[in-house]
Amino acid sequence: MPRKFLVVVDDSPEFEAALRYASRRARSTGGHVVMLRIIPPAASDAHWAGVREEIERQTRAEAEATLKNWAAEAAERSGSTPMLLIERGEPQGCIRKVVGEDPDIKILVLAAGSSAPGPLVAAVVKQGAAFTGRKLPVTIVPGELTEKEIEDLA
Repeated sequence: MPRKFLVVVDDSPEFEAALRYASRRARSTGGHVVMLRIIPPAASDAHWAGVREEIERQTRAEAEATLKNWAAEAAERSGSTPMLLIERGEPQGCIRKVVGEDPDIKILVLAAGSSAPGPLVAAVVKQGAAFTGRKLPVTIVPGELTEKEIEDLA
């Protein structure tokens, strides 16, 4: 089975560098990109169940639209259709779940901004292998890399 590169699709400005890198790396190694969009956990107040269900529906629809939007770019850059996943919960738990369910995911690709690392990068640095629940290399891509620099690296 070809190796898979997991990218967490978020709204950070550096996310695009992670996606570009993972896509180019997948192309150069014959791998595939897995794109994960994480939805925050839902509130548990039973009194507002109807409202909560509508919010969850809208949030999921937005997540699907975001993934589809970026999937075209990932497919073009990697040469294959990416796998799209949506999980609800805390980011680290969602990443552990996805990595635990798919042994073909071989690398987690994250990007870091120049001013400060985001919460996922900080957690990876702090927790090491315990972050993903299994031994999994993590590639941290500088968010300000140019397209040419990414091509040279991947």
